[in-house]
Order: sequence, then C-alpha cells, then structure tokens
Amino acid sequence: MTIKAVLFDLDDTLLWDERSVKEAFEATARHGASAAGVDAEALEAAVRQEARALYESYDTYAFTQMIGINPFEGLWGNFTGGEHPMFRRLQEIAPRYRRDAWTRGLAALGVDNAALGAELGERFASERRKRSHIYEETFEVLDELKGRYRLLLLTNGSPDLQQEKLDGAPELVPYFDEIVISGQFGEGKPSPRLFAFALDRLGIGPEEGVMVGDKLTTDIKGANGIGMTSVWINRHGAARSGEIVPTHEIASLRELPGLLKRLS
Repeated sequence: MTIKAVLFDLDDTLLWDERSVKEAFEATARHGASAAGVDAEALEAAVRQEARALYESYDTYAFTQMIGINPFEGLWGNFTGGEHPMFRRLQEIAPRYRRDAWTRGLAALGVDNAALGAELGERFASERRKRSHIYEETFEVLDELKGRYRLLLLTNGSPDLQQEKLDGAPELVPYFDEIVISGQFGEGKPSPRLFAFALDRLGIGPEEGVMVGDKLTTDIKGANGIGMTSVWINRHGAARSGEIVPTHEIASLRELPGLLKRLS
C-alpha cells in the first residue's frame, strides 16, 4: 500500500480548541462571579449546562449536529457564512443564545440579572476570539510531512467560524493542498459523501489516504466507512467504547510520521 495523502481534522487535532474554550470560560466566569458575588467555577459549570440545554432546544439543533457545530462554538460564532438557510437561522439565534445561556447560568446560582447575562455573553465571544492555541508538535509534524504527502484539512463546522480559527493561525494554512469545511459542502463528518468529496479533491482512492483525528464518532467513523485507514489521536488516554475501532491509535502527532512510513 502506498500512502499518497494525509487528511487532518482541525479542532483538538492541530488546534487546541478545548484549551481556548476553557480559558475563555474561565476569564468570563471570573468577571461574572466578581460582579454577581458567586463562585466562578460554579458559574462556568452552570453556564455550560444551560448552554447545552438551550442549544438542543432550538430548531437548528439537528442541522448543527449534521454539520458538526457544538454548543460552545454557538456561544461565539456569528454564522454569517454558508448558503444553507439554517445558517441564517443560526445567525438570528446566536445573540439571544449567548445572552440567555449566561443569564440562565446566573439564575441557576440565584442571580437575576439579565443585563449582566447579556454582557457576559458578549464578553465570552470576545475572550474566545483572543485565544488561538496550537499544539506544540503541530508544525514540527507538518514540516516533516509536507512534500512527502499531499495534505488536506477536513473540518466540521460553520464556514465563517472555521475560517476565523484559521485566520487566528495563518501559518497553518500554507501546509495544506486543500481545505474542506463541512458547512460549505452541506454535510459533516462522518458523512461518506464528504469523505468521497475530499478524496476526489486530492485525486486519490480511499486506500491511498489516511485520516487523522481526535473524534471517534466523526473522524474515525467516517474514514472507516469509506475504507480509509484511520488514525485516532488519543492524547488523554481515553478508554474506547462502542463499535468504532480505529485502524491505529497514537497519543501524540509525533508518532504519525513513523506510522506513515511503516504503512507505506
């Protein structure tokens, strides 16, 4: 088998999105806790819970699941891009969602202050935009792979939000021959049609590509479904459960170049 291309997920594979979100929550919750006289950690936990519940209550929920837009992306996304009508609905909902998630989080701690909730909703979006974290090994590994393989970035999400993330790490983009965002295509991972589209952009068959990602239910399931070698990056030593079995598992991107050489 000759590996010609490597497909990478973006969030929590190359970009450390989880850290960016956590830091934005902490900064916003500290401000809110100081203003409202509550515990910052309790406020963060309450807002996370309320945000998830609200997100699932909207008529956009099925669409966001299909495209791959999570509740905390909804807390800072503007959704001005994308052609699907549901993106315009998300654009309409987003300001209210941000306000209500934080207002309800405060209320869960006994604080009735809609004005503060609205302020915190906008503050979180601002705090998240300030933070773009990239794993320390990302560029080291991409430097090693560039020129040896064709590289494609395959990311779920809203076109404008994913572009914002890439704009926050402009040095990442030149490594990739192709960038495919699910919201532009109209379906998200693990859709076999999205994977087939990505492979077609590279001009290769499934047996000539490798998919690298951190999520079993999207990255790995999608690659497996189209007959592509899948590599699960499991940085936190999570226990795998269920029927989704990656072809290979690594704990760091630094293991990837050696694995690709062995596969070829």
